[in-house]
Amino acid sequence: MQQDRLLCAADTALRTLFATPRANQPSPAAGIEEADLSAAEKKLSGAYMRVNHVGEVCAQALYTAQAMVTKDERLREHLLEAAQEEMDHLAWTHQRLQALGERPSLLNPLWFAGAFLIGTVAAKVSDRASLGFVEETENQVSAHLQSHLDRLPPQDAASLAVVAQMKDDEERHAAAAVDAGAIPVPPPAKALMRVAAKVMTTTAHYI
Repeated sequence: MQQDRLLCAADTALRTLFATPRANQPSPAAGIEEADLSAAEKKLSGAYMRVNHVGEVCAQALYTAQAMVTKDERLREHLLEAAQEEMDHLAWTHQRLQALGERPSLLNPLWFAGAFLIGTVAAKVSDRASLGFVEETENQVSAHLQSHLDRLPPQDAASLAVVAQMKDDEERHAAAAVDAGAIPVPPPAKALMRVAAKVMTTTAHYI
């Protein structure tokens, strides 16, 4: 059983980092005409979508690690279902990067490894602590996405549609974690998570 879970985790890592992600649901950008952006606007949109793509790489790592560790089969299924929705996000952000002529972060393997380690540690504490970490992560991601909605070029309707849908989904994932029994993350851990997220998003904006 554990060996099977390790193999599944390895498969997820390889698909996340090296394969072209495929979504089950069509992108919210589908059917929206690409805006006539200036070079600076296109670069800005690309930078924000690269940051969002990194967030989805980390989401795959977090959910996969937590699903690997938990002994609760119902919770495992819940985590894997959320991971599949996050895979849609990964595909959508990848598509936007291509449309904008930008590339994913060069540090994605590092981001994945770090998030996988954090997810494993959180899950080792307890299932409820693991869910609390999911809730806090999704809340912080939702706040980042709102800031991107405020800063993306207003005429880039395709990117805005993707980010808005992602934000709705992340908020739903946070609420589901609470319903499943999440316990709040201690304030020092929340602060540390914010610092780590700041480092990641600032770096991924450029690299």
